Amino acid sequence: MDSKARREYIKKVLNNAVKPKKGQELAEELGVTRQVIVKDIAILRASGIDIIATPEGYMLSKKEKNDIERIVAVNHSREEIKDELEIIVKYGGIVKDVVVEHSLYGEIKAMLMLKTLYDVQSFVNKIEAYQAEPLSSLTRGVHLHTIEAENEKDMEKIIHDLKSKGYLIE
Repeated sequence: MDSKARREYIKKVLNNAVKPKKGQELAEELGVTRQVIVKDIAILRASGIDIIATPEGYMLSKKEKNDIERIVAVNHSREEIKDELEIIVKYGGIVKDVVVEHSLYGEIKAMLMLKTLYDVQSFVNKIEAYQAEPLSSLTRGVHLHTIEAENEKDMEKIIHDLKSKGYLIE
């Protein structure tokens, strides 16, 4: 399979996927290395296709026209990560990313794409399993999230609960 056909295959797979697709899985299906897939993804992105790399794999951004998106500034302790994320997803919100402003590197952004309570629990489990420090530890808990919700009413509930818990920075 030539590189053009391979990239068309990747686009088709990602377009039809109901969950993120790991680069290694794509590599095995196509009989190439993972590095070839990384290069193909970069070329697809450069061509204008909005591919998101999450810890669970690659996926296409499928933001609906009517969805509401908001960037919120929050601050909380490491122990409150799960609670903060659960507030967002319990109203059908999606935690698209986490962003911190680093004094040396500038903006550091990681894609999360947390949509369900299961996603939140898996994320928290990985923090513990890897004994990883969350990005917000670089900024004493201060960070941004891009949140997506189906409508303004759901977004207002998310914002209200984040505010009532003291997580929202205004």
